[in-house]
Amino acid sequence: MSQESQVTFLTQDAYDRLAAELEELSVNGRNEIAKRIEAAREEGDLKENGGYHAAKDEQGKIEARIVQLTNLLRNATVGEAPESHGVVEPGTVITATIAGDESVFLIGNREIAAGTDLPVYSEQSPLGAAILGLKVGEKTEYTAPNGRQIKVEVTKVETYTGQ
Repeated sequence: MSQESQVTFLTQDAYDRLAAELEELSVNGRNEIAKRIEAAREEGDLKENGGYHAAKDEQGKIEARIVQLTNLLRNATVGEAPESHGVVEPGTVITATIAGDESVFLIGNREIAAGTDLPVYSEQSPLGAAILGLKVGEKTEYTAPNGRQIKVEVTKVETYTGQ
């Protein structure tokens, strides 16, 4: 499944924040960077013009973020976090024992928890994919990117409240 076609759960607050960022980048961000590029062009030789190259790099970053936000918002399911029923699903806060250490994290898109200290794991990450659908008390293993097998036990599943 391609990244562009993935459906992502977002709270209304996260959706509104990301839509505002997209609007800001699409209008003001593009206009500002176009002015910087034009001003740098007027300075002359583009080969050795650091301001021009920096502005072009910035333009690339802005355009990449616009594409990312557009795809994310287009494929987002917006609403309240799902009510926890003791099953790991997108938008729930998980407490798990991972390789012997207790961890608390959110399953879903990192944009949901922006502004909080809560770690976020995508449903497609090795950990997220391994525990998705598990119930409290269930155990599994997953293969970490370094090839190690890591044991996980889900000890608590809670509704995400935005903190």
